[in-house]
Formats: sequence, structure tokens, C-alpha cells
Amino acid sequence: MKKAQTPPPERKHVQILRHSCVCKKLRLSNAKLFDMVAKGIFPKPFKLVPGGRAVGWLESDVDNYVLSQRAASTKEAA
Repeated sequence: MKKAQTPPPERKHVQILRHSCVCKKLRLSNAKLFDMVAKGIFPKPFKLVPGGRAVGWLESDVDNYVLSQRAASTKEAA
């Protein structure tokens, strides 16, 4: 007899954003995004393929950055 299999846990959809998409989403220039990453203000991208050149950001990381900026802005206004 076969044992009943439990369904795999639900996975949340993961979206990877490339540099141009992050710039569009944040309405920043390429240079400004590179500058923010270099200064440690914005999360560093990760390599999409080991040994490759293509990099990207998780959309959730970009969204978390935006939300943290909003929270900081709200805190300063109070």
C-alpha cells in the first residue's frame, strides 16, 4: 500500500526585477541606482546564474525598501 502524500507547501510567487525595471519602478536614473547600491542605501543585486553576469533583485526586496523609506518619512514628519 502507498502512503498518502502530503501536498507540498504553497510557494509564494517570486518575481525577479532587472536593473531597468527597478529604475522604472523607483523612477530613478541608472546612475542614481548604481550610486545608491554603492553607498549601501539600496540592497545589492544578486547573480541570476552562478558565474554569469546577469543580476537582479527580488521584487519583495525592492518593495520592502520602498516601505521602509515611507516609514522613515512618516516618522520624520511626526
